[in-house]
Amino acid sequence: MTVPYKDPSFLESSQARPVRILAEYLEPLHHFRHERVHDTIVFFGSARLREDGPLARYYADARELARLITEWSKSLPIAAHRFVVCSGGGPGIMEAANRGASDAGGKSVGLNIGLPFEQRPNPYITPELNFEFHYFFMRKFWFSYLARALVVFPGGFGTLDELMEMLTLVQTQKIERKILILLYGTEFWREILNFDALVKHGMITEKDLSLFTWADTPQSAFEQVCDYCMKYHHPGDTAGKETPSIATSRDPNHKK
Repeated sequence: MTVPYKDPSFLESSQARPVRILAEYLEPLHHFRHERVHDTIVFFGSARLREDGPLARYYADARELARLITEWSKSLPIAAHRFVVCSGGGPGIMEAANRGASDAGGKSVGLNIGLPFEQRPNPYITPELNFEFHYFFMRKFWFSYLARALVVFPGGFGTLDELMEMLTLVQTQKIERKILILLYGTEFWREILNFDALVKHGMITEKDLSLFTWADTPQSAFEQVCDYCMKYHHPGDTAGKETPSIATSRDPNHKK
């Protein structure tokens, strides 16, 4: 006789898929609570942008911005860790974000994804906050659930997917709380995405253009993130409170 939760063949079966999905919610939640991480500043961007390759300035800018945010976060006079840098955990812009947080001596989160070509976690993630997901939608849940701001650096299909999903969630008010969506690299993004054409053809409204903003320097992005978080997510509002949980239905910023 076998115990189901100790049986690898059962846990890896299609019948146990709901158990695996639930585990990808509960295990990160446990670590976020234990590490007292209340909310995050998420960095999206290409895994292909290297420190010494084409468009290398974006790597340097992401690293510097993450450093600035982390130093500011550490200076806040509260018990919980607020506005913690979070990335997809891999190389490129993700590595730069975690590296910048490490430069400032702070914690950072890595939400990695298991892929056929094996995206390895970068070495700068806080070990207790280094996660690997099998399901993209559970990874996206953790990107969105704790986020108070998103900084979207140049990227490809994955970055575009993450950006558009977050814009859709905010546009449709599936996420009710305020989230800053900041596109970093105006020249790049205006070439890649023609938002004005979407307005022209009636696919979005003029008002939808206010769902995001722009930045081209680490200092400009940092100031926007800080101003936004201080205005809408004042760090004193959650002093001493643990990481919120949708299981308790106590977070008024999310709809059921």
